Amino acid sequence: MRAQRVQRAGRASRASAVAAVTCVSPPLTAREMQMPVHAYVLIQTEVGKAATVARSVASLPGVVAAEGVTGPYDVIVRTEAATVDELGQMVVGRIQLIDGITRTVTCPVVNL
Repeated sequence: MRAQRVQRAGRASRASAVAAVTCVSPPLTAREMQMPVHAYVLIQTEVGKAATVARSVASLPGVVAAEGVTGPYDVIVRTEAATVDELGQMVVGRIQLIDGITRTVTCPVVNL
């Protein structure tokens, strides 16, 4: 009788371990693998440079919109890239090089 209980307990623990492994996360769909990365880039500029910076950023590939705003940031940019790496290259290699920008904060969009 005791041997049967031990055997059943062993089966139950193996089954729960398999269930735990298979429930980690579902595989990505083809659509999810092709979804672009969207982000908002919050930009602080030198005094009087917000309009010039907004126009310059708006002309870059991958920029969906660039608008001057009031508050702690001077320009908010909506971007789109194929990957997170491409997004980083856009921000560091193109946006941050524009004359008049003093600081950027990149906020990737997440789908909750």
